[in-house]
Amino acid sequence: MLRSFRVANHRSIRAEQELLLIPAYDKQRPVLPVAAIYGANASGKSNLLDALRFMQAAVRSSYAEWEPGAGVPRRPFLLDPAARAEPSVFVVDLLLAGVRHTYGFEIDDERVREEWLYAYPERRRRVIFEREGDDVRFGSTHQGRRASGALLADLTRPNALLLTVAARTNLSAVMPAYDWFRDGIASLAAPHAPSPPGTGLWQLVTRLEAAEATREAVLDLIRTADLGVVDVAVEADPDDGAESTIGGSLVRASATNAIVGAELDALRGIERSGFAQSPATKELHSLRRRELLGDRSHHGGPRLSFVQGQHGLSLELQDQSDGTRSWLELIGVALAALESGALLLVDEIDSSLHPRLTARLVELFQDERTNPRSAQLVFTTHDAALLGAHLGVEVLQRDQVWFVEKDDVGRTALFPLTDFHPRKNENTERRYLGGSYGAVPAVFTGSLVDAYLGEGGEPSDGQT
Repeated sequence: MLRSFRVANHRSIRAEQELLLIPAYDKQRPVLPVAAIYGANASGKSNLLDALRFMQAAVRSSYAEWEPGAGVPRRPFLLDPAARAEPSVFVVDLLLAGVRHTYGFEIDDERVREEWLYAYPERRRRVIFEREGDDVRFGSTHQGRRASGALLADLTRPNALLLTVAARTNLSAVMPAYDWFRDGIASLAAPHAPSPPGTGLWQLVTRLEAAEATREAVLDLIRTADLGVVDVAVEADPDDGAESTIGGSLVRASATNAIVGAELDALRGIERSGFAQSPATKELHSLRRRELLGDRSHHGGPRLSFVQGQHGLSLELQDQSDGTRSWLELIGVALAALESGALLLVDEIDSSLHPRLTARLVELFQDERTNPRSAQLVFTTHDAALLGAHLGVEVLQRDQVWFVEKDDVGRTALFPLTDFHPRKNENTERRYLGGSYGAVPAVFTGSLVDAYLGEGGEPSDGQT
């Protein structure tokens, strides 16, 4: 479980910022299950999640993917020339199997400057390893630390993380931390961001094909969203082309692939029209489908069919709305996180979703009955309704709310709602929208209208 995350000099984050998930009020839970991050557009909310994703990717693949002699592919703050000469810092404080661990590293454009891993088995710090430049020191609990430490130091390139290399040698002391980075973080990017297609949908299919009890639980989540879906059928290997599969449907549904989708629709319309086609014509159509969709291994997979309403009509994934697809993606990754106790990062969780649906998703992580493995949800949002109550219960606790702002030179600052000492029954939704906490865009009533009309009260030049 994540207790805190600190980052400095990454994208819009110049000075060190810390996201804290240690409860401020309810001390019965060791960590908070939910953290919501609010802020205006382009304030740096997504960059905070991006920083944790970068740290995860570095731990998992720095040795294999950071080429020897090619430096470190970091993204420091660009609006201050001095930032390029300063290190980027990433630090996590974790609770793993009841034992606190802290892990962090400092990197510049060329190499890893510092790296460290500590454990606190009896509330006392125990060094697992410390690294400063080329010097590596293992703690006293590691058997044969001198010999293995020297070997690992030789194996670890200047631009690779020692944690990555040590895990590849199966060094037992580092495995809890490495395993958390490898398996303990799941992520769902914003709809417009590049991400593997159908990430959540593949997770959803896994659960729909599981035992009947699991399948019914998933269907209940879909039905309670009031999407008009009463059942979902999974066809493992459809024989009518990759465009009907999860991957193909997502290609067609993408706004950036509208032309591709239109041509695929035309081809399918011809095939369903009943007109006789020669074998050569059918083969040409099949070749064209493959050209439009690309590699079937990327765009293929099972086909989902959704039984709608009382008439039992069946629709495919590409026929569903953006909101329905967003919900299906979300519950897919959320159920996987709840089952494994992982940390789920979601950028723009409210995109295409009604606030009540988002609140229901948050509720799954808040309730210990549906979250017995202490999974965590950290998300960015503009949805002020989550600051209020849903069905008479507060959606977010006061210590689960964070705000992000950018200053005049483009530096992101992260701060919690608790800094404002809100009362227990304070209307945080109204106060946030009123600007009491900051982290809202500086758009004033009528300003866009005035800008459009111009000084004379008429549309500006070139506008009709």
